Amino acid sequence: MLKLAGILLVLMIIFGVLGFVVDVAGGLAKIAFFVCLVGAGVSLAAKAIRKS
Repeated sequence: MLKLAGILLVLMIIFGVLGFVVDVAGGLAKIAFFVCLVGAGVSLAAKAIRKS
């Protein structure tokens, strides 16, 4: 019984760390997405200004 509890505890820790990593990766992906959007907007604006 103690062995099973130990295995479950290790699994909980592993899944907790994995969940945290996924959350962090999701946050970084959102930040990168917004940075790309801003960069694309600035690039388009610069092209429009150069043409006129």
